[in-house]
Amino acid sequence: MADARPRRPARPREEVYATARAAIAEHGLAKLTMAGLGKQLRMSAGHLLYYFGSKDQLLLETLRWSEDQLGARRREALADRTRDPWARLDSYLRLYLPEGPGDPRWILWVEVWGRSPASAEIRQGQQEIEAPWQADLVALIDDGTATGHFTPGPSPDRALQLRALLDGLSVPLAIGLPDTRHPTTLTHATTAAAALLRS
Repeated sequence: MADARPRRPARPREEVYATARAAIAEHGLAKLTMAGLGKQLRMSAGHLLYYFGSKDQLLLETLRWSEDQLGARRREALADRTRDPWARLDSYLRLYLPEGPGDPRWILWVEVWGRSPASAEIRQGQQEIEAPWQADLVALIDDGTATGHFTPGPSPDRALQLRALLDGLSVPLAIGLPDTRHPTTLTHATTAAAALLRS
């Protein structure tokens, strides 16, 4: 006889990602268990493992989802040609930097970076997720150079240098080191970007 019990519908992936992001930001990946996450979502750990395979893969896919959401906002801001390149660069910087200590998106990045040395899969995924940030910044620098707002120079190199600086400014803010504040971090980023693109 067939089992007449109703099946619980699978949670939408967006709900899984949002719950995972919040849990990882609060407790870290090391303390996250598939069983605990499944309990929050009213899903079995086996169901989660079926879709993601491992905690590392769940982390990577959650970061990809988080960055896809922000990517839509970034593309919209950079596509607005009514604003000059400096104004669009300001939007880029504001979207790139953490909003403050414990920023869930940035905690995901910190977790991914910590696992990259031991996992080729994580490294490959990290590169794929970072690529649109680099490509969009290169295009912005190209546009700013063509319109005379930025001084000439190799756009890919300058974009890479600026993003490396932004990463260095972002981590202390994201993990909540003393005396790190978003306004100060943004000021440092803006000053460095101006020095790089006006020199």
